Amino acid sequence: MKFSQNSVSANKNTPTKNSRKEMKEVVNKILFISLSNIGDAVMTTPVLQALHELYPEAVIDIVGDQRSSEIFNYCPYRGNIFHKQKSRFLRGVPALLMELWAQSYDLIVDLRTDGLAYLLPAGKRYTKLNRIKTGVHSVQQHLGIISKIYQGDPPQCHVWTSSIEKKFAEESLGEHYGKKLLGLGTGANAEKKIWSKENYLSLVEKAGNDFDAVIFLGDSRDKEHSNYIISRSDVPCINLCGRTSILEAVAILQSLEIFVGNDSGLGHLASAVGIPTLTVFGTGEPDRYRPWGEKAQWLVGEKQNINNIAVDDVAGLLQKQMVSKC
Repeated sequence: MKFSQNSVSANKNTPTKNSRKEMKEVVNKILFISLSNIGDAVMTTPVLQALHELYPEAVIDIVGDQRSSEIFNYCPYRGNIFHKQKSRFLRGVPALLMELWAQSYDLIVDLRTDGLAYLLPAGKRYTKLNRIKTGVHSVQQHLGIISKIYQGDPPQCHVWTSSIEKKFAEESLGEHYGKKLLGLGTGANAEKKIWSKENYLSLVEKAGNDFDAVIFLGDSRDKEHSNYIISRSDVPCINLCGRTSILEAVAILQSLEIFVGNDSGLGHLASAVGIPTLTVFGTGEPDRYRPWGEKAQWLVGEKQNINNIAVDDVAGLLQKQMVSKC
């Protein structure tokens, strides 16, 4: 069947070249593959937000670690959360693939890139193989993976909470809720990343009186260090180590004036809720892994020894941050 040029142009429903391109680029469902550790997962949230900015009507399913994916629970534009269980090794992959094959994705963005994106059908895929170098920091590197479709300014990291976590913070902080609070994270996942408990005690002695109370956050392994400091300090303290979920810790962080800690997930969570952070580094790559944000400051120990960082230097930078906050 032949159509004349006039008959085609007279049909208002016939797609133009531009509209056909737009139709091909319609994205209704996205699979976003995040990272495992808490801090690493937090640093993927700017990509998640960029995808929502690009495709505001799309539902975004997320693949993440069983524990750290809690940070996505209240993301308003997410769909399902699927867990990649590292403890099951290869046994967990077929089950995950079966779950994901039941979906239909227009776009897969894989920040992990261990092959999962290439085992699933999709309209388009963006992985580390597509990455264009846009900076040193992990946030910039992650955004480099989608740089062909997103050229905007890097969004801030973000973590979502609910009224449930806010109520937990109010009850846990009690009479100190709403006051001027200093948060400390004295733990980390490696001994070389831990500033000594004696250093933290000296910091509390120097700076603690500028605050109404000091709040300790971390897991159950950090209780000993925190109790050591609390038992020797005259400043009011609350030890919440081992007593919070990730999102409950986030709600506590939202109640603080500033957070000081080692290189751990807590610093990234604190920066993601917009409070000033001060991170002490020994080993590691702070240019790449420090908390992301304008309010994030950090110090690095000489010869990558964290205990070469002087208490006076931390106290001085803490004071400067508080002054600039006012």
